[in-house]
Amino acid sequence: MAAGQSVTVFGAYGHTGRFVVAELRGRGFVPVLAGRDADKLHALAAESGHEARPASADDPASLDRALAGSSAVINCAGPFASTAAPVVEAALRAGIPYVDVAAEIEANADTFAHFTDRARAAGAVVVPAMAFFGGLGDLLATAAMGDWTAADEAHIAYALSNWHPTAGTRVAGRVSGERRGGARVVHRDGRLQYRHDEAPLVKWTFPDPLGPRTVVGEFTMADVVTLPSHLSVPEVRTYMTAEAAQEVRDPGTPAPAAVDEAGRSDQTFLVDVVVRSGDSERRAVARGRDIYAVTAPLAVEAVRRVLTGRTRTTGVASAGALFDAADFLRALSPHLTVDLPA
Repeated sequence: MAAGQSVTVFGAYGHTGRFVVAELRGRGFVPVLAGRDADKLHALAAESGHEARPASADDPASLDRALAGSSAVINCAGPFASTAAPVVEAALRAGIPYVDVAAEIEANADTFAHFTDRARAAGAVVVPAMAFFGGLGDLLATAAMGDWTAADEAHIAYALSNWHPTAGTRVAGRVSGERRGGARVVHRDGRLQYRHDEAPLVKWTFPDPLGPRTVVGEFTMADVVTLPSHLSVPEVRTYMTAEAAQEVRDPGTPAPAAVDEAGRSDQTFLVDVVVRSGDSERRAVARGRDIYAVTAPLAVEAVRRVLTGRTRTTGVASAGALFDAADFLRALSPHLTVDLPA
């Protein structure tokens, strides 16, 4: 159903936005380029041949123009603490689905808190964190749960070969840190909790060929918002290989460098998800390349499924709540290798 359908990409000229534009085009959609930097927007329009519509999160009329005639909007413009709510509002006014790629924990929590009732009442679909962090872990955990209705713990361990952050990643990290006063966040006893001690270093045994690796034991990402939004799991822990965690924190680490025609870097990743209930354990694993590039098929597949009615609910919903998780993951086979429980 994609042929000819327009999808607005807000933040189209950003690192992830460019991957999303290319993925939409490859799937038969017509990308509409939107963003606050008119010069960058028109440069991308000249390069890609797509329409440019300058818009700013603090100008509702410009957002309405950016979304006019589109079937959906994908928000790639951080910091999402500033852009998510205005673009969701514009999507609700336009009566179209909203998808974003936010990794900011607080911004995602705000989307659930502020728009759940309104979006449901309108019969709208709002999907926050439809990205490598938040969306992928949620899909893997949901698929691993299978017929379980609850679990005691969910663990999401990330192994990145390297982590060269984009400017957007650095800004998002800074904004999140400022919003919680420098505290770090964990999900325990069914709620978000804030701590000021150092996150522990622990060992995590990844599937072969990685094996045991030192990880930051509470490197908390958007999964602590997406999973608990629909899964009965009181404890959600996320982990990051120590070397990658150090790289993303180091102000001297360079931005990702393209090594192929698609613009992907040489970064590889493995996401290892374990859910536990009593003495039972289930596991789901995903492997792929470039956490920014793989966000594009995640977001675009979400749009495709929403527009073709392959959804389970309305309102604000994470990937695992909205879609058939195992089927969604299998649809990403050109971009991911996934091992799911039988």
